[in-house]
Amino acid sequence: QVQLVESGGGVVQPGGFLRLSCAASGSIVGILGMGWYRQAPGKQRELVATITSGGSTNYNDSVKGRFTISRDNAKNTVYLQMNSLKPEDTAVYYCNADIVATKTMMRAEYWGQGTQVTVSS
Repeated sequence: QVQLVESGGGVVQPGGFLRLSCAASGSIVGILGMGWYRQAPGKQRELVATITSGGSTNYNDSVKGRFTISRDNAKNTVYLQMNSLKPEDTAVYYCNADIVATKTMMRAEYWGQGTQVTVSS
């Protein structure tokens, strides 16, 4: 069974930084795109950043220049380095990945359980 497990959330002051990690585990043939989404209270889930298997990245305009997405294909892990954090970055952050599992040999979308990021003084 394929799983995505996130870590690295927490409480930080404005201007601070956090690094989120998300590791995929299970019987995996390959991982295509990976990304991070977030959902603030009372708001819809939104894309934060994505990265292809080849390393091409895409960012929400609100995080450009502050957040950096990266991945380690050998570890099936995606990271989100978040710098210069603002109170409006407060949300639950979810990891997302398109994975081909050994059992199905089909591409499917997987989500992590979410990790809370709170930016507050």
